[in-house]
Amino acid sequence: MSTTTLENPARRRVLQAGAGLTLALYLPVHAARAAAGGQEAATPFVPNAFLRIGEDNRVTVIAKHLEMGQGSYTGLATIVAEELDAAWSQVQVEGAPADARRYNNLGWGPVQGTGGSTAIANSWQQLREAGATARAMLVAAAAAQWGVPAGEVTVSEGEVIHAASGRKASFGQLARAAAQQPVPQQVQLKDPKDFRLIGKRVPRVDGAGKTDGSARFTQDVQLPGMLVAVVAHPPRFGATLKSVDDRKARAVRGVVDVVRIPSGVAVLARDTWSAKKGRDALEIEWDDSRAFRLGSAEILARYRELAATPGVVARREGDPDRALANAARTLEAAYDFPYLAHAAMEPMNCVIRLDADGCEVWNGEQFQTVDQAAVAQVLGLRPEQVRLHMLYAGGSFGRRASKTSDYLVEAAHIVKAIGGRAPVKLVWLREDDMRAGYYRPAFHHRLWAGLDARGRLVGWRHRLVGQSILAGSPFEPMMVKDGIDPVSVEGAANLPYAIPNLVVDLHSPQDIGVPVLWWRSVGSTHTAFSTECFIDELAQAAGQDPVAWRLALLAQHSRHAGVLRLAAERAGWGRPLAPGAAGERRGRGVAVHESFHSYVAQVAEVTVREDGSYRVDRVVCAVDCGIAVNPDVIRAQVEGSIGFALSTVLHGEITLRDGEVQQSNFHDYLVARITDMPQVEVHIVPSAANPTGIGEPAVPPLAPAVANALAAATGRRLRQLPIRPELLRV
Repeated sequence: MSTTTLENPARRRVLQAGAGLTLALYLPVHAARAAAGGQEAATPFVPNAFLRIGEDNRVTVIAKHLEMGQGSYTGLATIVAEELDAAWSQVQVEGAPADARRYNNLGWGPVQGTGGSTAIANSWQQLREAGATARAMLVAAAAAQWGVPAGEVTVSEGEVIHAASGRKASFGQLARAAAQQPVPQQVQLKDPKDFRLIGKRVPRVDGAGKTDGSARFTQDVQLPGMLVAVVAHPPRFGATLKSVDDRKARAVRGVVDVVRIPSGVAVLARDTWSAKKGRDALEIEWDDSRAFRLGSAEILARYRELAATPGVVARREGDPDRALANAARTLEAAYDFPYLAHAAMEPMNCVIRLDADGCEVWNGEQFQTVDQAAVAQVLGLRPEQVRLHMLYAGGSFGRRASKTSDYLVEAAHIVKAIGGRAPVKLVWLREDDMRAGYYRPAFHHRLWAGLDARGRLVGWRHRLVGQSILAGSPFEPMMVKDGIDPVSVEGAANLPYAIPNLVVDLHSPQDIGVPVLWWRSVGSTHTAFSTECFIDELAQAAGQDPVAWRLALLAQHSRHAGVLRLAAERAGWGRPLAPGAAGERRGRGVAVHESFHSYVAQVAEVTVREDGSYRVDRVVCAVDCGIAVNPDVIRAQVEGSIGFALSTVLHGEITLRDGEVQQSNFHDYLVARITDMPQVEVHIVPSAANPTGIGEPAVPPLAPAVANALAAATGRRLRQLPIRPELLRV
C-alpha cells in the first residue's frame, strides 16, 4: 500500500522529517497497561511505537492523540522527554497514523481516538516506559562502544556520558548502535523528585508553527487536481431531496460538477468560493414528509410533561420518597438547558483521495477507528485501506469525534460519486455546521430535596429529561445499560454529597429528531449547573454558609473538599466584596464539580447593573488533576474553559422553529468576547496521583458559580441558561 506525499505549495510549508537511519522503538504492550484499574489491554502482545530518534539527533515523539489546541502534543512529548532525558530543544512531535493495534486509547479498549480528557491520563505510564526504554537502549549502546559498565553511564540533556573517562555522545551518534540493542522487558522509571521537565513550564511544541503560519491544518492541504465540495443540506433534520435543478449552478465559473449524495447535493468546484456560489444557485425542492418539525418551546413542553413521571433509575440509595414525605421542609426546582453548537473556530473539513490501494484522508482526526470503518463501508474497502493523516484541528469540543463520522462519510460519498477522478476537499461553512450539524442535547431537570428540623439534608430526587447521545450509535450496546445513557447522568448519578436517601432517574425521549453529540464536558455541562445551584439554594434555606454546607457534606471526598477549601481561601470567601458603583449590586458564588477524574472548584464574583446587565469580574479556580505535567498548559486550559463556559452563560443557545435551526453564525450565535473575560486566577493542587484530564473539567463549575453569585447579588435564583439580563432588572 502506498502513501501519498502531501503537496502543499500554499503559505504554510510541510514540516520536513529528519532524514537518515532512525531508531524506531516498538514497545511490547505489557508496558501499555490500561490506565484505569491496571487492566491489561485487549491486545496485550501487539506492539506500540511512540518514539523515533534520528541520526540528526532529533527526537520525534509519535502522538496518538489529536492536538486541537488543548496542549496534548506538548504534554505527551514532555512525558517521553522526561524519562528519556532528552533536551527539550531536540524534541518534535508528529501525529500517529491510524492503527488501533499500536495507538489505541487505553481507556477505550481497542479504539484509537481522542476525547473525554484522556490524552495525558491514558498515556502516562505508557509513554514513561517508552522514554525509559529508549534511554536504556542508548545507555547499553554507549556502554558497549566504550567498554564500560552500563551502570556508570548517565544521560542528561540529550547527551550520553561516561564521567570517569570523559566520553560523551549525542543520541544521534548512538542511534544506529542503539537500534541493535535488545529491547529491555522492564525499565526503571524516575522518582518524581527527579523530574526536571514534568511539573515545570516548557514551551509548547506547536506554539511557533501556529504563530508563524507553518502549522498544518486540513484547510492548508492542496493536492494536484483537487476539487472543493460544498453541500446543500436540507433545512430540517430528516428531510430528503425531492428534486434539484442544477443548471444555474453548473453555469457558475469554476464549478466542475454537481452530484447527489445521501445527505444532500454537493457542488464541486476549483475553489471554495465558486463551490459556495454554485450551491447558492441550486434550485432544490425538499421532501419534508418525514422531517422533524417541532420547535424549541414544544420540545421543552414535552420534556416538562415527562418530568412529571418517574424515569429509569440511575442511582438509588435509602428511601428518598419516604424521606421527602417526612421532611420538615421540602424544596423543588426545575432547570432548562438549550441545545448548543460546538462552534469551533475551524469549521468541519477534510480531504479525501481514492487510489488503487484504497483511499487517503487528511483530517483533524479525532476518532480514527470509527472513521476508518465508516469511510471504508461507503467505499467498499477494508478499514485498513483507509489511510488517515492526523493534522492539527482548530478546536473541536467533541464535534470531530462524530459517532457517525458524518462529514467524512459525506466526503466519501462525494468522491465515490465522481468515480474518484479527483481528490476532494469537503468544506462545511460555519452556517452548514450551525444548521445541519450536531448539538449538545437540550435538557430539563427537576429536583426535590428535603431538610429535617435541624436543617440537615435528608432526601434528594433528581429527574433528568433529554436525548441520549449514545442511542442509535455504535456505542449503545457497550455503554447503555438498563436504559441508562451514562453520559446523560454523569455528574448527577455520582453526586458526591452525603445524602442518606437519594434517587436519580432519567427519561431519554426517542422521538426528537435533532442530532446530538458529546460537547465539551458532556453531561456535566448541565448536571453541574442544576446540582450546584440547588445545593446553594438548600444551604440558604438551611441558614448555612454555602462553602461550609458543602464541606460538611463532602467529608468522605477529600479531593472535592480540597479544591473547595483552596478556591474559597484564595478568593477571600467570607470577606465582604468591595462595593460597586451607584446602582450596582455585587455578589460572590461558588461551585465544585468532578469530571473525568479531575476536581475543580470555582468562586465567581459578579456585578449587576440596574438594567440587569452584568459582568463576571473575577473567577478563582482551584484544580486537582493529579501530577501537573505542564502547569502552564493546565492554566491555559482552565482559562480557556472559563471563557468557553462563559459563552453558555451569556449567550449560548440553539433554537428551533418548525424544525429549523434559527442560528447560523457568530453574529446570532454569540460567543464570549475578550471584553467579557473576567480576571482569572488558577491554583493547582500539588499531587502525587497520576495525571487526569484537564481539557474539560474546568467548564462545568463556571455557570453555577456565576448563577450563585448572581443570586447572592440580587436574591434571584435563575434556573436556565443562558442568563438573560432581563431576568435581573430591578
